[in-house]
Amino acid sequence: MFRQNKQHLQRSFLSDINNLTEKARADLERSWAGVFYREFFCRLDERPFAVLYSDKASRPNVPINVLVGLEMFKSGFGWSDAELYDHFRFDVQVRYALGLHALGEGEFELRTLYNFRQRLSEHRAETGEDLLGQAFAQVTDEQIKAFQLQTRCMRMDSTQVASNICRMTRLQLLVEMLQRVHRMLSPADQARYEEAFAPYLKGTSGQFIYHIRNEETAPHMEQIGHLMQRLLAELAPTYADHVTYQMLQRVFAEQFDLVESSVQVKSGQDISPSRLRSPDDPEATFRRKGSEEYEGYVANITETCVADNPFQLITKVQTAPNIVEDATLLVEALPELKARTDVEVLYNDAGFCSPQADGALREHQVTQVPTDLRGHAPNPDKFNLANFDIHTDDQGQPTQVTCPQGQTVPVEVGRKATRCLAHFAASHCATCSSRDKCVTQVRKRDGRRTLRFDQRQMDVAQRRRRCVAYHQAGKNPRAGIEATVGAVKRPWPDGQLPVRGLFRMGALLLGSAVMVNIRRIVRYEATKRAPERPKAGLMGPQDGAEMSDFSFVSLLCRWLQGLFWLPKRSQLAFALNW
Repeated sequence: MFRQNKQHLQRSFLSDINNLTEKARADLERSWAGVFYREFFCRLDERPFAVLYSDKASRPNVPINVLVGLEMFKSGFGWSDAELYDHFRFDVQVRYALGLHALGEGEFELRTLYNFRQRLSEHRAETGEDLLGQAFAQVTDEQIKAFQLQTRCMRMDSTQVASNICRMTRLQLLVEMLQRVHRMLSPADQARYEEAFAPYLKGTSGQFIYHIRNEETAPHMEQIGHLMQRLLAELAPTYADHVTYQMLQRVFAEQFDLVESSVQVKSGQDISPSRLRSPDDPEATFRRKGSEEYEGYVANITETCVADNPFQLITKVQTAPNIVEDATLLVEALPELKARTDVEVLYNDAGFCSPQADGALREHQVTQVPTDLRGHAPNPDKFNLANFDIHTDDQGQPTQVTCPQGQTVPVEVGRKATRCLAHFAASHCATCSSRDKCVTQVRKRDGRRTLRFDQRQMDVAQRRRRCVAYHQAGKNPRAGIEATVGAVKRPWPDGQLPVRGLFRMGALLLGSAVMVNIRRIVRYEATKRAPERPKAGLMGPQDGAEMSDFSFVSLLCRWLQGLFWLPKRSQLAFALNW
């Protein structure tokens, strides 16, 4: 039965926190633990998680904000579950961050956290609703409002992350699948197929391929292919609904072709990047970027980047198989970002540019500013569409065009609705010194020069203009996202997370982003508390007016303080209580 956690709002008079000194309590309140309690724990709305629990009268749930908070700590500090549980039981800061002020208060078994994760995963699989992602958005929006941060400008970047799987060769994957199929079988079926499975059950799949030479790989794969074909046909009536059987179907379809009832091994070029990489993580995929190869997932991070903000916050975290393009992630993120914030400008790199992204950006009235572009650069000795200033209306439709020499003409619709025409006066173009390198074409009928373009060409041209203006401005608003991505991945230095599966990968990355935001708030509040550094000198501008309130020794102490700039707690004036 679901019940909200309100107990932390009524603090007990008898608590271990009260045993701390006044200074220690103040330091605890200002530490990450105090900020987490105020800015995440207290802001978290537990009610959406009620769907995970029964409506019948039963034992109440362990507090949702405690369980979600522990998930954030596991990610943000890179703890294992055992380390997380020890910190929950014995770490004062962790307990204070979760609204617990006495050791032993609110304890539960670690299995409760496992069950909570399982419920979250099953709920997402059944409904598509990501409760942790919704909680992150709800808390972050409240933080943005509380600190009055502006969200009109944002930046976005993606990074490759690997799940906790070993890299397998094709042969090793096939042997591993056979071993798992054997474990799926009943004792009677294992005895029935004992001879067929015997060569593949002598040790692990890794030990099997250790003694296989390169020239022996193809015959072994052909032999396994025939065995898999036989198993799929004979086991279907009994095991068709079993997860392992369905995975066997997938592996056979990805690795082999049936040509006139004959099994043939697919060539490496015919294998899809989305093929099964490991039986332990069916959602992980393969991607090659440049000379690097990756197996796993891609994480896409979005954060604010308004210069007037005292600090920036991560506003969205996306996780997907790494074959998903950056532009697809942008299209997916835009509706939510536009609904939650007033984003108008989005900084990213060339990977986020595509015709689909252009359409989504135009629909949501967001301007994309890329730091680089795909494809070949235009000829610098010739004008191209990017040299023309295309004016658009509120719906992104072209209305006027201004040529590089300043002539402005209206835009007309061509014979096809997707084509646009702009006619420039022949008299003006005749005296133009740049007409030889102009992209416009001369009309035989009246001598006017005509510029023809469609929506896709216009999007590319405007994107190129914004990219050039971005580099000419001398500022780099997007640069900070690189550090943010590094901060989110820092708990896992090698970029390999200690979990498997899309849901768990996304949960860990989301929790790490929460802790990055908390640390930024901690630094901001510490900066606000820090006093201004006094200027060296016997008396400042106001010292003369207040001279009568201090003795000579007090003024001397203040002068020494300005010379050496001692920390506040160590200043001589404070120590002598002057």
